[in-house]
Amino acid sequence: MEDVLALKTKNVAGNIRKIREYRDYTQDYLAAKLKISQNAYSKIELGYSKLTIDRLFQVSEILEVEVTHLLTLNPNDLIKIISDDEHRAAAVS
Repeated sequence: MEDVLALKTKNVAGNIRKIREYRDYTQDYLAAKLKISQNAYSKIELGYSKLTIDRLFQVSEILEVEVTHLLTLNPNDLIKIISDDEHRAAAVS
């Protein structure tokens, strides 16, 4: 049970990191937006810190991604979905 939970936590942390990198945001930028230190933010991405629901929603808002995507998708699928969504939005504009 603990192994499964640890794996899911690492997957969410990995999703957050992948989207941050995809958006070309630095850890310093996200940390400033969240009003925490870069070191504290780094611990979120590494899965060392537990995310509260509030913090998860804050991160998803900054990264402009649905919370459910952060929770349920693997990082490669997540990047593809975001890229496809951005291409569709650009085509509509």
